Amino acid sequence: MKALIQRVKEASVTINSEVYSAISSGLLVFLGVEKGDSGENAEKLAQKLASLRIFEDEQGKMNKSLMDIQGEMLVVSQFTLCGDCKKGTRPSFDKSAPPEIAEPLYETFVKKVKALNVPVKTGKFRAMMEVKLINDGPVTFMVEK
Repeated sequence: MKALIQRVKEASVTINSEVYSAISSGLLVFLGVEKGDSGENAEKLAQKLASLRIFEDEQGKMNKSLMDIQGEMLVVSQFTLCGDCKKGTRPSFDKSAPPEIAEPLYETFVKKVKALNVPVKTGKFRAMMEVKLINDGPVTFMVEK
């Protein structure tokens, strides 16, 4: 399971010209599910992202977590994160989990984050989405579990 995370001042998902979800301060999470991922991966990644200390404290150091700042999370499914661009000029998606496996694991991840009392909004699985954000920093990390 891969997550490209961005610390944001705000972020939103628009589907068919209508805002579907929006958050203020927190994390925008692009989530990619790979073949072989499990509910355990989803749970570990949820805990990791909610407690990752990437928000600034009073001294300006990255010392606070999403839970510490009572921030929100916007989770967007992103199978292209699992794409392999090593060979040729067309990405291979052989490592991506098929939708019938990926969607339940995506939903498990969201449930695990909610269980940590983090407010969560989502995109819509398999929908064409426009994602808007104001990156705070910018601060961006790739996290794998």
